[in-house]
Amino acid sequence: MMFDLSGMTALVTGASGGLGSEIAKALAGQGARLAVSGSNSGKLAAFCDDLGGDHVALPCNLFDGAAVDALVPQAVVALGGKLDILVNNAGVTRDNLLMRMKDEEFDEVIAINLKAAFRLMRAAAWPMMKARFGRIISVTSVVGQTGNPGQANYVASKAGLEGMTKAVAQELASRGITANCVAPGFMTSAMTEQLNEVQKAAILARIPTGAMGSGEDIGAAVAYLASREAGYITGQTLHVNGGMAMP
Repeated sequence: MMFDLSGMTALVTGASGGLGSEIAKALAGQGARLAVSGSNSGKLAAFCDDLGGDHVALPCNLFDGAAVDALVPQAVVALGGKLDILVNNAGVTRDNLLMRMKDEEFDEVIAINLKAAFRLMRAAAWPMMKARFGRIISVTSVVGQTGNPGQANYVASKAGLEGMTKAVAQELASRGITANCVAPGFMTSAMTEQLNEVQKAAILARIPTGAMGSGEDIGAAVAYLASREAGYITGQTLHVNGGMAMP
């Protein structure tokens, strides 16, 4: 089987959310053993139970710096002493127009989407360097390349994550560790289901394939980048957007 992750371990943040749960399912489906993390401990435990298998739930509030720094060591212990794959998927939005955006709205998005990802990468680099193998994958967004009105904070966090990934990729490449991003476009979600037909039609008109993507599309992309077969790909952003943007 190509992209077989049997014997590999992974930590996935934001795992009980829409995209995160599909990423976790994809990795588990390819044979990886997971530590799934999220801020809602009840929802996370229920998801972990549904996932079946020998996976572990590790609740974490990514606003809490000490909790973030403890997460990777906890995962390494829970997963039997190694961490092969880190997926930075957790993210928040605090949308507002530039002139109305409060400092707190900017700071909160940067704290979760960028700074927490940095701290997790830093922590994960140690066990990965020791093993001389690792896969660091961060979920960004098409808007990190295109921009989006009302999301200066979110766009800055995602563009920053792409740039940071390139730096990390260069630092860790000689140790067998790759660092890449997956950038979703418009995906079907609870949020997009609330859109009316006119709004949906306007979005679909911008997508050459004529359809929104699904969580399974993102899970498949992450599973590929996590695989041994993707070892010669690093510092890249894999755009999964139906052709909506072609950077």
